[in-house]
Amino acid sequence: MSNRKLSIAIDGPAAAGKSTVAKIVAKKLGYVYIDTGAMYRTLTYSVLHHHIDINKSEKVVQHLKEIAIDINAQQEVFLNTQNVTEDIRSDAVTQNVSAIASIADVRSIMVQRQQKLAQNREVVMDGRDIGTHVIPDAEIKIFLVASVSERAKRRHEENEKKGFPSNLAQIENDIKLRDKMDSERKVSPLKKAEDAIEIDTTSLSIQEVAEKILALVNTN
Repeated sequence: MSNRKLSIAIDGPAAAGKSTVAKIVAKKLGYVYIDTGAMYRTLTYSVLHHHIDINKSEKVVQHLKEIAIDINAQQEVFLNTQNVTEDIRSDAVTQNVSAIASIADVRSIMVQRQQKLAQNREVVMDGRDIGTHVIPDAEIKIFLVASVSERAKRRHEENEKKGFPSNLAQIENDIKLRDKMDSERKVSPLKKAEDAIEIDTTSLSIQEVAEKILALVNTN
């Protein structure tokens, strides 16, 4: 195992397995895991909860400046002092998070917060633009991909396991839409970094994906 202090960036589209894999890798290495998607989801949840028009970007940005978003070692997500770990996984949040994340000033503020969390290295961070914008100097960059049908199936099974209402066809349509929005947004679009290693997770188990990443750490 490498003794170097590394930063590991894991990017990819919705439901490609990023967060699950990142948690495993971070735990194995004793690194800090930072779920950037949860940060955007928390802002989205708060915006919807306060009935702020998501199309009024100035109001969304001002709201972000007024709230605290924290993630503890147990991966519980807090909006100020409220535990919103489960709340931010609702359909309403999922359907609106890409629009919130496409606001330039929102991303700018979030990136600053994320870079501050990553400055001491020994971190595993996942999202859409980690390797390209948040920590472009990360020693290891991974880009996870999987077929739309496989990603929809995973999200559907995850929802059912948690007891959430779930419609497979709707999830597949939502994922296609999110892919389009994330890839085409003007600010920090979903894009594979030139030096990132792509891993297709369609036919791999989560553990197999984690082992591939850990193998890269061992040789770095």
